[in-house]
Amino acid sequence: MRQDSGIGVLDKAVGVLHSIADSPCGLAELCERTGLPRATAHRLAAGLETHRLLARDGEGRWRLGPALTELAAHVNDPLLAASAAVLPELREITGESVQLYRREGTSRICVAALEPPSGLRDTVPVGARMPMTAGSGAKVLLAYSDADTQQAVLSEAKFTDRALAEVRKRGWAQSAAEREPGVASVSAPVRDAKGAVIAAISVSGPIDRMGRRPGVRWATDLLAAADAVTRRL
Repeated sequence: MRQDSGIGVLDKAVGVLHSIADSPCGLAELCERTGLPRATAHRLAAGLETHRLLARDGEGRWRLGPALTELAAHVNDPLLAASAAVLPELREITGESVQLYRREGTSRICVAALEPPSGLRDTVPVGARMPMTAGSGAKVLLAYSDADTQQAVLSEAKFTDRALAEVRKRGWAQSAAEREPGVASVSAPVRDAKGAVIAAISVSGPIDRMGRRPGVRWATDLLAAADAVTRRL
């Protein structure tokens, strides 16, 4: 769930951007996705189009605009820079999908992802927001979160506080068919210079390839990758 800033028009405009990010749409569908009145949705989308944050495709539907890419090119994110060389190497070692997640409140956001060149894969788009109630990446981020966040999530989670204690003990987490049927994953924490966990690095793929205990196979390589990102930070 996205946070509200308390600035109504800004929150609505950001909601429009996120709704259109899922897939291009026309005005009627935009109203359905956002719950906004027709006039409000049109006014916001037209304004965002003026600023090139939205654009129109060949069928007249709104899509994300070029200004977003231009702005993103100026983002200086130390975490992404530190992981730029590590994630491709981890993908080559495992032959599976790799991701990097940050926590935001009681959600986790995929900030980087690479897919194997062929075969069945677990595709997680960059920018995808997921609840922290399932998956190895969620366990890692929640295990090192504050007590209030843990309490808020655990009541609906597919794992217990005992699982989080195990993550802290061995330094990594695994899951099988927890976030999505047929998908397994293993994750490890990425730390900053002070030792605080700021992200989770993950390997995910079909259970048929990774098995129901993917940590047995990939935890060592994943921990090495997490340490490599931490050192580069």
